[in-house]
Amino acid sequence: MAVALTPGPPSAPSDDRPRTIVNSVSHGDRIFRLVMRAAGLAVLLMTGLILVFLVLRSLTAFRAVGFHFFTTSTWFISTNQFGIAAILPLGVLIAVIALIIAFPVGLATALFIAEYAPPRLRRTLIAVIDLMAAIPSIIVALFALYFVMPRILGTTAWLSHHLGFIPFFHNPLPNAPASFVASTFIAGLAVSVMVIPIITSLSRQVFSQAPQGEREAAYALGSTKWGMIRTVVLPYGRAGVIGASMLGLGRALGETIVVSFVLTPVYAFSWHVLQSGGNSVTYMIANHVLDAGAKEISALFAAGLVLFAMTLVVNTIAAIIINRSRSGATASAD
Repeated sequence: MAVALTPGPPSAPSDDRPRTIVNSVSHGDRIFRLVMRAAGLAVLLMTGLILVFLVLRSLTAFRAVGFHFFTTSTWFISTNQFGIAAILPLGVLIAVIALIIAFPVGLATALFIAEYAPPRLRRTLIAVIDLMAAIPSIIVALFALYFVMPRILGTTAWLSHHLGFIPFFHNPLPNAPASFVASTFIAGLAVSVMVIPIITSLSRQVFSQAPQGEREAAYALGSTKWGMIRTVVLPYGRAGVIGASMLGLGRALGETIVVSFVLTPVYAFSWHVLQSGGNSVTYMIANHVLDAGAKEISALFAAGLVLFAMTLVVNTIAAIIINRSRSGATASAD
């Protein structure tokens, strides 16, 4: 009688063992990686050296006044009565005004370029935005001083007369045209020109990365163009837009040339943004550094250290927000 044998699994050969896959790296790749790693470490090293330099040069000022440097609103170096309590909020106020103006303009421009503009016009607008980002600060300062300021005084006077009940828009001298010249509001408006390209460029890149499948799904469900943007593009790019705005805020905090051309320096904090006069940490450093003594130089370095720390914190938070967003994760994966 023939017996049918059930075939069993083939016996493994003696040399059948897991093999390690080795990705060989060429000599050129090794050199490229070393160069890129060195460049990244060099940036980190330079940032650390700048921080250490500012700390060392500002020790004299902090030893003289201590924590009062952050609460004193005067700048009398000889009597150790100096601090940034008046000018630091003014600089932040200018940056906030610039961001309030630049955010809607930059967001709308980015949406138009990414979603509505024809291809040829899109390329032209992208080139124009990149050109705006490359314009030197002094050109923007001259534009704001000789073109914007004379033409916006009527608008600031109108805001003061009709919205003067709001503390920000109140001007104690509403009938004096000279009281509206060189105000914090005009400085913020001028700085917004430097911030708009940053918000527009980064937001456009985020919007353009919105998944095509989700766009088509929204259209398949009967959505309009704006409905698709509202339900797909904007939620996808929300964190990226926030990060771009914070990067713009960091840019506005450090602007010097535009502020120094537009503002009339006043060493006193005021909420009245339409009133003539203002100040900022960057303006004070640029205005005093050439004729300052040893102690005042240390005080200026201390003010620069505070501004450096603020800008570093703002940019770090912006980077974290972008990296944790869907758009940031997609860009990292690509």
